[in-house]
Amino acid sequence: MRHGSIPGARGRVRPLTLLGDAVLREPCREVTDFGPRLAALVEDLFATMYAAHGVGLAANQIGEPLRVFVYDCPDDEDVRHLGHVVNPRLVETDGVVVRGPEGCLSLPGLEAATERHDHAVVTGFTVTGEPVTVHGTGFFARCLQHECDHLEGRLYADRLTGRRHRRLMRQVARAPWNR
Repeated sequence: MRHGSIPGARGRVRPLTLLGDAVLREPCREVTDFGPRLAALVEDLFATMYAAHGVGLAANQIGEPLRVFVYDCPDDEDVRHLGHVVNPRLVETDGVVVRGPEGCLSLPGLEAATERHDHAVVTGFTVTGEPVTVHGTGFFARCLQHECDHLEGRLYADRLTGRRHRRLMRQVARAPWNR
């Protein structure tokens, strides 16, 4: 992305992969080529995330099993965090564990109270291969943990147990996109 450009402006909106698609359950591959194809993928991720009104999107959510995600997400103080991480590693989670509403573009229209740490640190690289460290608190920390889970083949539904998990699975079974 060039300086001053709007993320996703040159990207194309791609179809979202939905719960049940195998690519969501496989750990994603490391990115080894930091060239134009990666830049185009990041642009497509932003374009798709914005079109779907999301705050984060992992590459496997558009069918690309690569370790990349984008975000445009506020924290609890309403500070906007905008960026992307290639080959992210969730290196720290701490603070209190908060149960809060969590949704996912791969389970459209659904959400469930999910436990996440209130602070998260992710390291990785930019689209041009520069090292990057992203610190998140509150809702943004939730977003970082959620996107890192995606790249490991996990969904927020996997963090639910008991009644909350059963309730979400009943909602999935009735969801119009799950036909």
